[in-house]
Amino acid sequence: MNRSTRNKHSPGLSALGALTILAFSLLPGLPAHAEGALLGNILGSTTQLVDTALDPLTPGSSGTGDDTTTDEVFTLLDTTLSVLQPPNATPERSFAPIDRPGPALSVPLEKLQAAVSCTANAASASRNVALFVPGTTATPQEFSWNWFRALDSKGYPYCAVTLPNNAMSDAQISAEYIVHAVRHIREISDRPITLLGHSQGGTVARFALRFWPDLRPMVDDYIAFGATNHGSVVIRALCPPVLGCAPSLWQQISGSLFVSALNSGQETFEGISYTQIYTKTDEFVQPNLDDGGTTSLRDGPGRIANIAIQDICPLNVAGEHIAIGTYDATAYAIAMDAMNNDGPADPNRIRYSACSQVAMPGVDLTTLATNLATVNATIVQQLALAPKVPSEPPLKEYVFE
Repeated sequence: MNRSTRNKHSPGLSALGALTILAFSLLPGLPAHAEGALLGNILGSTTQLVDTALDPLTPGSSGTGDDTTTDEVFTLLDTTLSVLQPPNATPERSFAPIDRPGPALSVPLEKLQAAVSCTANAASASRNVALFVPGTTATPQEFSWNWFRALDSKGYPYCAVTLPNNAMSDAQISAEYIVHAVRHIREISDRPITLLGHSQGGTVARFALRFWPDLRPMVDDYIAFGATNHGSVVIRALCPPVLGCAPSLWQQISGSLFVSALNSGQETFEGISYTQIYTKTDEFVQPNLDDGGTTSLRDGPGRIANIAIQDICPLNVAGEHIAIGTYDATAYAIAMDAMNNDGPADPNRIRYSACSQVAMPGVDLTTLATNLATVNATIVQQLALAPKVPSEPPLKEYVFE
């Protein structure tokens, strides 16, 4: 199958534009040599990607859609982002063994229960029940105009969990909501669970699996869209030294203590299939330019597939961070492949026709722009108004040996 045919999405350059702006905000904290590398590479990379998006056929090609130039741009960006990648934080104490029972939940039961909502058929499900976990600044509303509509049309049972304060609070507390949701869904359905998380939603779900091992036999599939599994160098720009930022943003910065705890021991667990879906043009979650990036998982006995939407559609530069979790047709196709087959998704089973679709099933194209505007307005509002703290929250005692 030739995956180099020109993608029919409109050129989406906002992701790299945002990345460029955020990179500039990082300059004051960089050493001189890193500052020069950052400026030279990010500007050159973005300029070349603009040229590629406007005319993706490389000079001298026969019109077959050669994506060599796009690959070169991503290589340049990879070099740029590697300059910004800090080492992982190392706490003074060892982390808890991977099979030690998890702690009692500190959040009152009534709050945990009120945060879970399910379709009526979840209680009598004859197949896996999907559990959706929203990302930073979001609520399950982000899935209401896309994924929920798509699954409703298929009669697929699903639930969603609302994280406290639009997922802006301490992610360790948010993890408790997921722990309760998984246990509750298993109790009412007696079926395996498919976890689907967008951005932080994927990351905090893995935190729950790491420190509450009783959840692992209940989960069949874990599917993440642009998860900050190893932190993001870009998020640091949202946490200026004087103003600070929301707790969960601190925790998603590359090198944070939370990220170190999350990936301690092993990254995956036996019996769970892990499908990590990412986009190389993610404006918030970077580095993410290959399967060695932040979203991808690398070790443990779980069955792992790390798949970029550009692996299916090489010239899709429109699929940025918001799109991948809400309306991107390729991301949807990858996730559904994992949900409908044993094991993680397989790129070879994905139909290339997804590359020419404007949006995934369930999305009403007449309201797509309005829905995206609402999502973006919520992001801006939460980033501006959510309570800020000057540093990362301390790790809870249960994460230590």
